[in-house]
Amino acid sequence: MAQFIDRRLNGKNKSAVNRQRFLRRHKEKIKESVADAVNRRSITNTETGEDVSIPHKDINEPVFHQGKGGLKERVHPGNDQFSTGDKIERPKGGGQGGGSGEGEASQDGEGQDEFVFQISKDEYLDILFEDLELPNLEKNQVNKITEWKTHRAGYQTAGVPANIAIVKSLQQSLARRTAMTAGKKRMLHELEQELDRIKMSEPAQLLEEQRIQEEIKVLRHKIQTVPFIDTFDLRFKNYQRRPIPSSQAVMFCLMDVSGSMDQATKDIAKRFYVLLYLFLTRTYENVDVVFIRHHTQAKEVDEHEFFYSQETGGTIVSSALKLMNEIIAKRYPTGEWNIYAAQASDGDNWADDSPRCRELLTKHLLPNCQYYSYIEITRRSHQTLWHEYEKLEGDFPNFAMKNIRAVEDIFPVFRELFKKEHA
Repeated sequence: MAQFIDRRLNGKNKSAVNRQRFLRRHKEKIKESVADAVNRRSITNTETGEDVSIPHKDINEPVFHQGKGGLKERVHPGNDQFSTGDKIERPKGGGQGGGSGEGEASQDGEGQDEFVFQISKDEYLDILFEDLELPNLEKNQVNKITEWKTHRAGYQTAGVPANIAIVKSLQQSLARRTAMTAGKKRMLHELEQELDRIKMSEPAQLLEEQRIQEEIKVLRHKIQTVPFIDTFDLRFKNYQRRPIPSSQAVMFCLMDVSGSMDQATKDIAKRFYVLLYLFLTRTYENVDVVFIRHHTQAKEVDEHEFFYSQETGGTIVSSALKLMNEIIAKRYPTGEWNIYAAQASDGDNWADDSPRCRELLTKHLLPNCQYYSYIEITRRSHQTLWHEYEKLEGDFPNFAMKNIRAVEDIFPVFRELFKKEHA
């Protein structure tokens, strides 16, 4: 009986190399499936991978092999429809057979069977965000993403009085006084014992007694002159600043829900928000999402109400910007959080409110945001809000704006906003 031992280095992941080769070979088909999957997910659903379907005809490869030769007829086990010598008709339309079990091809001539496999969460996100990056991430890394925290780091012999370590200084003082007086106290104890012996002896030895008393007096004076605390004893608390990588980000989703925003427009905005959330989770461990909807008034809501609640009336965009600024001040201090915002609108706004929006962005929001993107979902000509926002692009590199006209524009626009800047 033959035995085979697998000595390959990646024994537990024997198909890892082949899997990566397969993903590279069918990258375009996989990217199409991944892009379609974005539409079916909620914004925060990033915990799983994705099922990818590829038609069988796309994974078949020509193979050279050695034939057995000769002319043979064979009926495979399990056949209950054909007998030796029967001829099988060619499928109509020139296809390769359907997956319905009837042996018919589809109308376009392609087979309906598909090869379905699961890609992991990391593979899913790698394919989705290939060649993308957070704008200006390297420039802002020192100011925002890397924070500094002060830590205790032992003691030092110099410092300001406010940092004196009292207990440590007293311990040093006790150790110094013990070291400096231990020998003298031992000699003093021996002299006192000798003095007692002389006093008890007969006859009295007055001269020797006087000499010992003089030595005792000198030793006691030396012991008393040792200072209780000296500058050498002082110890000061030492502090060091250490870099602490920030893993927190907050994503603000702002959207107009007035009567002019129909459900189709909201669905387009949702897909954009899904892409942004997935992208941020690639850089930060914890991402909070804040949903702010507005018409004439702004309100913080949950995800379902954000996308599916319909309102009527006019539009005042500045109300959402004011609420976002208040939430940042209360819950997301800029020293601890990396702030991102995405605003979606069809462009409608009161004419006199658009300059107020630009002022709020200039003075309050953009100085505190890592990145602020505005997408206008409309096929109409741009109105005052777009024209006011255009004035910000040249002055703020962390602000970007794009127009989305249809569903197929979402991913190209997203890639344009977050594409890598090559030297």
